[in-house]
Order: sequence, then C-alpha cells, then structure tokens
Amino acid sequence: MFTASGIAQLREALAGYTSTGIAARLGDAATAAVARNDYRAALRATADRDPLGTLIRLFVCEQTEPVAAVRDALAPLPLEAALAAGLLIETPDGLRRGLDLEAYGDWWVLADLPADAHPGQPVAHDHVLGVGGASSTLAGATVRRPVGTALDLGTGCGVQALHLSRHAGAVTATDLSPRALWFAATNAALNGLDWELLAGDLTAPVAGRRFDLVVSNPPFIVGPGETTFTYRDSGRVGDGVCAELAAAAPALLTEGGTMQYLANWAHVAGEDWGDRVAGWFAGTGLDAWVIQRDVADPMSYVDLWLADAGEAADPARKAAWLDWFDAQKIESVGFGLVTLRRGGAADPVVRVEDLRQQVEGLLGRHVAAWFDRQDWLRVRDADALLSARYRAADGLRLRQEATIAEEGWAVDRQVLAMPHGLRWTEETDPLVLALVGGCDGEVPLREAIAVLAMAHEVEEAELAEAAVPIVAHLVEREILRPVDDFLRPVTD
Repeated sequence: MFTASGIAQLREALAGYTSTGIAARLGDAATAAVARNDYRAALRATADRDPLGTLIRLFVCEQTEPVAAVRDALAPLPLEAALAAGLLIETPDGLRRGLDLEAYGDWWVLADLPADAHPGQPVAHDHVLGVGGASSTLAGATVRRPVGTALDLGTGCGVQALHLSRHAGAVTATDLSPRALWFAATNAALNGLDWELLAGDLTAPVAGRRFDLVVSNPPFIVGPGETTFTYRDSGRVGDGVCAELAAAAPALLTEGGTMQYLANWAHVAGEDWGDRVAGWFAGTGLDAWVIQRDVADPMSYVDLWLADAGEAADPARKAAWLDWFDAQKIESVGFGLVTLRRGGAADPVVRVEDLRQQVEGLLGRHVAAWFDRQDWLRVRDADALLSARYRAADGLRLRQEATIAEEGWAVDRQVLAMPHGLRWTEETDPLVLALVGGCDGEVPLREAIAVLAMAHEVEEAELAEAAVPIVAHLVEREILRPVDDFLRPVTD
C-alpha cells in the first residue's frame, strides 16, 4: 500500500507517462503496433532505457527490466516503496510489473494484471480489472452533462469515477471488495482527485440518498448465482442483479436524474426478451431506454468469461455452467446499455430495442439527445405536432428491394436509413415517403399533409390523424427534426 508521500512521488515519476507522452516517444508506427500487441518497434525505440522508455518497456511492453534502470525511472519514488506496494516484482533477471499501470488519457490507472499475465491459472477471487472493453463502452455511453452529484456503483479501480470527476461536483463510489476500494482510493489520489468511497454491495452503502447521475458497470454475468470472482459474479441468479438495479433506481435518483448501467439479460425459450427486460421497469415511474448491442450463444458466452478469468482449462466448470443454461432454457444472452431517467411523467416511455448495427461516435451524445426528443414530444399534443415545421435528416437514404416481373420491377420493400449516428432504419410506404420528402423546414406539417391529401385523394383529417403517431416516431428516431425549437442534430 502506498503512503500519501509515496503516491505524490509516483505521480512525479509518471509526469511524462501519459497517452500523448508515450505516443510522442514511440512515434506513430510503433504506437499503432502496440495497439495490436506487437511490441517489437516499441522495444527498439526504447532500447536506450531512459526513464520514460523504461516505464514503457515495463508497463506497456510487459518486459523484465534492470534494477538500476527501473530505480531511475521511478525516482523520486524509492524502489523499496514500489516493491512493498506490489507495483513491482523481483525476479532473478531484474524487475517486472506486479500491477497494471495504464496511461489512460491524462490519467493513470492502477489495477491487477489481466488473466493472460498468468497463463494456466485463474485470477484471484478479489481480482480488480483495469480499463477494458466494458468500462470503455460505459464511459462512451454516459451522458456527459454537468451534474451536482454522481454515483459509481461497483467502482472497481475507479474508471467511471475518473470520467465523472470531469462533470460532477461531487463523486461517490461504492464497492463490495476492499481490494477494489484500495485501487480506487489510490487512483483518485494519484490523479489528484477526491472521491467519497463507501464499502458495501452496490446500493446498500447509499441507502436513503439521491444523486443526479448514477453509473454502474456491475458484476452482470448470467449464471447460477455463484461468487467465484467479485468483479464478475454478483451472487444473484441469472440476470437478477440487472433487474435489481432497475428496481433500486427510483430511490437513487433526484428529479431529472439519470441512471446508466451495462447489463446482460437472458433470452429464454418461449419468451420475448424485450418484453422480459421491459418488465424490469414496470411500476418504477422512470423513462427507460434499453439498447441491445450484442447477443451470444451459451457456448460462446461461457468460453468468453472462463477465458476472461483464466479458467479456460477447466472443462468441469464449463460443463456445469452450460448444464445450468440448459436447465433454465436460456438460448442466448444479450448485452447492452440500460438508461433510466426520473422524468416525473405519469406515462413514462419504455423502449427496449436491438441496435446491433454499428454506432457512429460516442453513444452518450445520442442517449442524451434521445431523451431530449422524448421531452419535446411529451409536451406537444397532436395540434402542436401538426403545427411544427420539420426537416428530413441530412443524408437520409432510401433503400428499395424489388422483384422483376412481366410488368417490370415491383417494389417489395422500402426502408429509410440514417447514414450516421445510431443508423436507424424504418420500413415505410409511399405515402410516408412522400410526407418525409416534403419536410423541407419551410411549411408546417399541416400544410404538407393538405397537399398530400389532395394529391392522393384522401381525407385531410384522416391523413392528419394517421400522420401524428408516425411523425412522433420519426422524430424519436431523428429521421425528422423540428426546426422551430431547441432540438438540433447530434454531432460527433
């Protein structure tokens, strides 16, 4: 464990060990190769073992380095302090890393070494992850608007808390693991930040308190309810921990507050997965948007998580887990983002949808804009929607599928497609296409409908009534954008 002075000394030693500093030291080609786990060019570029080069060799390239070079690289932190804290490990050939020390943007993140650092053996029960795919996904999906108070449930080493520190007045973080809290406290101090860190299981340490923003990368793994690894296993059966977070959200959020967390959910035979997940939010009074980003079959899912914890060579563990999936009739597991908001509406909006297509840009911006559009729609009745002017999204595309016949091409299907952002697609009909095509931002929707009704010889009132829910849906999808109000296109 580092002392306060030891952390200050380590911070001084790491002054140049940042993402930009490392990239500048290595050059573009070597930096790109490192991203592919190819360290050859980086090792050649740091062969002189200057202090920054030694840090790169040690913590990026995972090399064993001479004692004298490491001592110089970590100065003014005494080598003995680094060894006592577990940052380094002595070997007959020199010193190697004992912890993962990542230059994460302008921050430094300490965590346990990943499973592949110890081939053939599982990680410890209280293993603490560093920056990974899940933490990066949640960081990119979080709404980054200024808030007064923020909460990170199950903080681990504190990756989400680091991001929250940039736009929250006060950050609170909880974790069940004492080791995780030690890493979080160390990372906060190392980066000159001050967080309230509380020990306990997810929401238990903050019972009775409310926050403007709550985020969580919880131990969401779907399984029989074991707690083999605290970073992965919640002790709840199936996807119970994710349903539990949904149930806890109303008591955690201030008015207008938002909660976002990563989740897994079971796809059970004979059940609609979307209806099942939507049931988590029944009675909460919260707006909810669930985005499914990926789906895995049981075999792939189990292989992934066994390998993640270094258990890939345990066939009995694999068989038992797969048998449990069979017994529960779970055909696959979905992964995605849950966003909840305490909007105060009597009729909260709940959307659960599969968006496995590629998302362009940071998802958090699109999440924030989606809720803005819900607010815009919520306060407008049919007359207000018909009185507004709309413009079709920039670059909106029309895709057609047709079949050749004796009379020529017969159009079977027409789809509106967004070329950027969430890349929504909407199957549509010729009348709706004409309506969208007529939305140039110049005239109110009511006038465009009048022209369409005359052209297609239909009753204007009937067409207007039918158009209102369609237009509302297209606004939600950002295919149509109001031009008279504050709503603006999402830009990345």
